[in-house]
Amino acid sequence: MEKKTLTGTIRKNIEIDSEVTIVQKHHQRSGELTEGFVKRILTSSPTHPHGIKVLLDTGEVGRVKDVFVED
Repeated sequence: MEKKTLTGTIRKNIEIDSEVTIVQKHHQRSGELTEGFVKRILTSSPTHPHGIKVLLDTGEVGRVKDVFVED
């Protein structure tokens, strides 16, 4: 089963416990992605051009690139 993805620039696409890929601040140049589950949404605005900032359950903070959704 292939996972569908939504864009990480729209806040309503992201919920607590959503599976996401993020780019952390120190990986912005390389574009290295980190996968995890959202513990907290840190951006309050409805959209952000670089991605909504979240805290993962592992304690890592970054901007969401993709949100995985079940078919």
